[in-house]
Amino acid sequence: MKKKAMILCSSLLCLAFVSTHAQKSKSSVMIRGGVNFANISINDDGDVDDTKSLTSFQAGIVGDVHLASILYLQPGVIFTGKGTKSQVGEETDATWYKSTVHPYYIEVPVNLVLKTPGKEGGIRFFAGAGPYLGIGIAGNRKIEGSVFNADFESKDKIKWSNDDPTTLNYEEGAGFGVLKRFDYGLNGTLGIETSNLVIGANYGLGLAKLQSGSNDNNGNSNKHRVISLTLGFKL
Repeated sequence: MKKKAMILCSSLLCLAFVSTHAQKSKSSVMIRGGVNFANISINDDGDVDDTKSLTSFQAGIVGDVHLASILYLQPGVIFTGKGTKSQVGEETDATWYKSTVHPYYIEVPVNLVLKTPGKEGGIRFFAGAGPYLGIGIAGNRKIEGSVFNADFESKDKIKWSNDDPTTLNYEEGAGFGVLKRFDYGLNGTLGIETSNLVIGANYGLGLAKLQSGSNDNNGNSNKHRVISLTLGFKL
């Protein structure tokens, strides 16, 4: 809980700075939401199985701090859904199986963004990239299917490992079926904006292994991958 509070407080302080800065410059703050197409990599090369894509959502606040000329800094606090699904057989078959893992994170991205030159309030294109840090706060696992037309279904909450990321040789709370609470990775973003509207496409490349206590090659291969389409409104 202390780790959650520290990250949330840091995020709020960051946004408070952005809001104050926005009142004194070309900077602004926007509310952003959108749809996520989440997946999890299946090998060391980062490849994913497209059939396992899970549709989720995101919502949050993003700052837009003008640094110099066409360069901007965009920190944010986002509530975002990730995960994956897998299925064997069709639901019309006598025997089939479907598994869904759907975790939710509070994510703090910090992107450096370049915008095309133009009049303030006019149409501008942008592109950027940067790191993100996420902390898992909720989610569920669902298993459903049928064996020779005998249906079954189970659903439970995701269990999280409260591992301190600074302890490299020891993982607190490790266990089978437990996800690591902390996620981190890289963002890519591009889109178009007007005086009060921002339309974007984003890609999240997770770098943290997901399975708690997993030291085999398969465990190290599984990392979050998220494509998102977003719509933002400047305040």
